[in-house]
Amino acid sequence: MARYTGPITKKSRRLKTDLVGGDKNFEMRPFPPGQHGRGRVQEKEYLTQLQEKQKARFTYGVMEKQFVRYYKEAARRPGKTGENLLTILESRLDNVIYRAGLARTRRAARQMVTHGHFEVNGVRVDVPSYRVEQYDIITVREQSRQKFPIEFARETFGERPVPAWLHVVPGTLQILVHALPVRDQIDVPLTEQLIVELYSKN
Repeated sequence: MARYTGPITKKSRRLKTDLVGGDKNFEMRPFPPGQHGRGRVQEKEYLTQLQEKQKARFTYGVMEKQFVRYYKEAARRPGKTGENLLTILESRLDNVIYRAGLARTRRAARQMVTHGHFEVNGVRVDVPSYRVEQYDIITVREQSRQKFPIEFARETFGERPVPAWLHVVPGTLQILVHALPVRDQIDVPLTEQLIVELYSKN
């Protein structure tokens, strides 16, 4: 599936939020890119809703068609649609690898997954959009344990806190999914209700 591979800092500046986390380039220039980036933009309801949806898309690295599918699935589930949507996005395998502290960014986590470094419940998975479930066990493949990305993850593990819905064994980097996260456990700068309002107009 096609995905955005351009400069993510440019998207961060356009959406006025750090989509990567710790992006020094965004911190130096936290205004929209382009000749008129510092100009005043009239904030309209539709623009605000659209920007919130784009924030979610680029934060998790999801294309529009896939994002719409996630939204429709979230709407079918019981409970609040916005919270269901965030739970679906958080349960992607690439996001779980990122949340567990095995990668600095979601982009790096995605690359590690596509290179086939992980197994879920003993089965090799190389699809970043694979959705984990409660009690799933994610392990590093034996063939990958001495490779640089895994060695680097082991050396830098602990620099970022691991959310309570995951448990990571430091030595082996094995990940246990205790449960899928609820909204209070998802620390992303998103107002999901704006996304629901945007799609509910269609």
